[in-house]
Amino acid sequence: MSNFETVSVAEVPADALVLDVREDYEFEEGHVPNAVHIPLGDLPLRVDELDPDVDTYVICRTGGRSAQAAAWLVGQGYTAFNIAGGSGAWLDAGKPLESENGQEPTVR
Repeated sequence: MSNFETVSVAEVPADALVLDVREDYEFEEGHVPNAVHIPLGDLPLRVDELDPDVDTYVICRTGGRSAQAAAWLVGQGYTAFNIAGGSGAWLDAGKPLESENGQEPTVR
């Protein structure tokens, strides 16, 4: 595993590429608008969907899975940042979320 930086929700640029590594059902219930969704277990098979020349901000529910993903991505030559506190912190900060199920976005 390689070193990576952890950033707060406030440090994520408005136009950032956000990679959500949660499971499908979690993503469908609530996620960052325009986030790329690749579950953590699928990341090694789908990493080519990401641009190694673009900073990637990785998010999960609380920060554990995104830390694993960010470390792995950095080891593969990507620039990746772990979003501290995950989607829970995103929601607490009043940042926008959207859902895929037609209901009010939630984080669990």
